[in-house]
Amino acid sequence: MVALTLAIGSLLTATGVVAWLVTSMSSITSLIPAFVGVLLLIVGLIARRGEKVRRHAMHAGMLVALLGALGSIMNVAKIGSLFDGTAERPAAIIVSLIMFVTLVVYLAFGIRSFVQARKARSGAASA
Repeated sequence: MVALTLAIGSLLTATGVVAWLVTSMSSITSLIPAFVGVLLLIVGLIARRGEKVRRHAMHAGMLVALLGALGSIMNVAKIGSLFDGTAERPAAIIVSLIMFVTLVVYLAFGIRSFVQARKARSGAASA
């Protein structure tokens, strides 16, 4: 899960930087995926420090991912206007969609990992 956190953090950071460059550095909001990505990178690096902090760091990463996904929903909801050509800021919709899908996939893997860890702990405790 730590490696996935670092990979997703890197992907979102790159997405934000590319979006900022493609939009001619016109708005700092195009860097939002990069901000979320940097937070996930920090969480991933903290999680690598040891078993004691890993669980807390991964929970923090899931919180960052959840807040990031929820924050991107507003632009993702405008995807219809992107397809019919009436979108005011098509780049914002595309970047928000990339961020949303990436974070939802990360959340799904994280929840799966948490469930597996809990089963492993309860199986070890009962044995």
